[in-house]
Amino acid sequence: MLPPVASPPFSAQEPVTDVLHEVPVTDPYRWLEDQDSPRTRDWIDSQVRFARAYLDKLPGRGVIRKRVQELIDVETYDSLLIAGERYFFRKRLVKQEQACIYMRDVNSLEDQLLVDPRARGDGKHTAVRPVQVSLDGQLLLYEVKEGGQKAGTFELLEIQTKTPLTDSLPCGYLRGFAFAPDSKSFYYVHEALHDTRPSHRAVYRHVLGMPLTEDQEIFLAPNYAKVRLGLTSDRERMAFFVHRFLETTLTDIFLHSFASSTSPQPLLKDVDFLFGLRLVDGKIFAVTDRAAANRRIVEILIRKNAVLEWRDVVPETDAPIHNWLAVRNRIFVSYLKTGAYEIHMFDFRGNPLGKLPPAREAETLRMIGASPHGDHLFIESESFVQPVTMFRQSTRDHKRTLWAKKAVPFASESYACNQEWFASRDGTQVPIYLVGRPDVLSGSNSPTIMTSYGGYGIPMTPQFSILVAYLMERGCLFALPNIRGGSEFGLTWHDAAKRRNRQNAYDDFLQAGQWLLDTGRTAQGRLAVFGGSNSGLLVGVAITQRPDLFRCALCLAPILDMLRYHLFDSAYVWKDELGTSEDKDDFAALVKYSPYHHVRHGTAYPAILIVSGDADQTCNPLHARKMTARLQAANCSNRPILLDYSPHRGHSPVLPLSERIDALTDRLAFLCDQLGLPL
Repeated sequence: MLPPVASPPFSAQEPVTDVLHEVPVTDPYRWLEDQDSPRTRDWIDSQVRFARAYLDKLPGRGVIRKRVQELIDVETYDSLLIAGERYFFRKRLVKQEQACIYMRDVNSLEDQLLVDPRARGDGKHTAVRPVQVSLDGQLLLYEVKEGGQKAGTFELLEIQTKTPLTDSLPCGYLRGFAFAPDSKSFYYVHEALHDTRPSHRAVYRHVLGMPLTEDQEIFLAPNYAKVRLGLTSDRERMAFFVHRFLETTLTDIFLHSFASSTSPQPLLKDVDFLFGLRLVDGKIFAVTDRAAANRRIVEILIRKNAVLEWRDVVPETDAPIHNWLAVRNRIFVSYLKTGAYEIHMFDFRGNPLGKLPPAREAETLRMIGASPHGDHLFIESESFVQPVTMFRQSTRDHKRTLWAKKAVPFASESYACNQEWFASRDGTQVPIYLVGRPDVLSGSNSPTIMTSYGGYGIPMTPQFSILVAYLMERGCLFALPNIRGGSEFGLTWHDAAKRRNRQNAYDDFLQAGQWLLDTGRTAQGRLAVFGGSNSGLLVGVAITQRPDLFRCALCLAPILDMLRYHLFDSAYVWKDELGTSEDKDDFAALVKYSPYHHVRHGTAYPAILIVSGDADQTCNPLHARKMTARLQAANCSNRPILLDYSPHRGHSPVLPLSERIDALTDRLAFLCDQLGLPL
């Protein structure tokens, strides 16, 4: 292990005090919120040099990098679209920096290259992704991103001739898109990156070959300060969604026929519940939690005088609906039952038609796509020890055939998975996955890496991670508690750690770490944690509430200043999940756990590697900058507090292969050094 690190770069404290609900709150590093100021840029440069001085000297980097390259540099497939008898997807070949867009015919094994980002000549940070295919299968809409930015430009390709069209949408956020049935025009909702009218949200119609300046505005959302507009469609109609982020999020829904020259017609107003609408051949289906905590699928029937009738197609059960697809005249519904996936079939009247082969133990099954008028759907399978495999599932004879496999050279047969339960702080029983070699699972005092998520109703199910795979090869135990805030056990599991109840998720996570120690599965100084985005917030809370519990932490693309997070980018859309400091009761909950505000001077913090970058427009990098400065100033241990920062890194996982290898090498070298793992 490396000797104690040198003193970190100096970070000037310039306190700014806000009074929130009669409570003074001081922020010593408010100046680091200004990303483009010369002071901030100089500070970032000094932090990068400090981090590199440590990371570049870590032992075994060459060995680690070689193994990382073996694990990550394999042929990959993702972003599948299905249009009639054609498949469109991204594929990255071995040694390619970025994936390309390909097409495959249904009865062919040959993949035809459509879009290669290298041909643009913009460098290795340019990434492409298929977005939508026209109904006649002749036009492809695809996104172009630079680095990890959230915004992208959107371009069209004539598929038969592989010719790019001049029709494109500038850099920004595409909130909805629909090709017209004749493929001679398209409809879209687009927010330009530097929009001069940020409250003007409209649906436009663009005729191919015409300039964007002549696009027709066919629907305008009400002029609210915080509004988002979206759309979806089938062959005949579009549905427009107006989301208003007020004290609570309310949604208005309108219907509009492609052939109509009249104004869009209102369908529902002030929707304050989940309503995932899909238009399917003249029918209106939706998954909703209205009067159904675990969700149900309904058909909306428009009766005389626009009276709506809600007809249950798939009633609520004791397991939450995770996903659903309409394929020809059937509905496929994925349920999450006590951590295991089941896919059931129904006809459009709601009659049960059986179910597909179930998931194996500790396996995740995802329905990732289907043609509404086809005879098959696509399913992804993965586990803690098996990388993603894509299957084509017949809807007629239910046969499942291999379509693509990520051939990672990992000896999955050498590892096993157990599930245990522990009591959280309030007595709630929480499940935890334990994964590793059989001798590690049956042993004690193992070096251990732990993560979770705990938010937005997102369940943590078995997934393959190269970081975890490498650590398990070095004798690590991997622990994944299914903390509250997800949907593993339905809406109540989510609500138990939502908004003002979020401390329950953090209690679950911290108790999981304590349980690993108390049961002898790991030992003091051998427990590491990692997480990104909302999970990065989880890591931030963990290291500030129980710094003694962990040896080291990876905190990736986090939000950490919970009193100001909603003021940047579009983070205000998380209000229903997190609350904001503008609300007195929300503030009372947020101030009790906001990681940035719970850094205490003179505390011995674990070794921490915080990762962020300029291009993150989801979790603004100001959180990483301010937290790094505050931790470095407060820390009294000799363990490093490092900021790994890049101008290209953002929230989208689109960095080129070589940079992903380097970044993962840094993280693994850091963890191996701190945990004393053999190289």
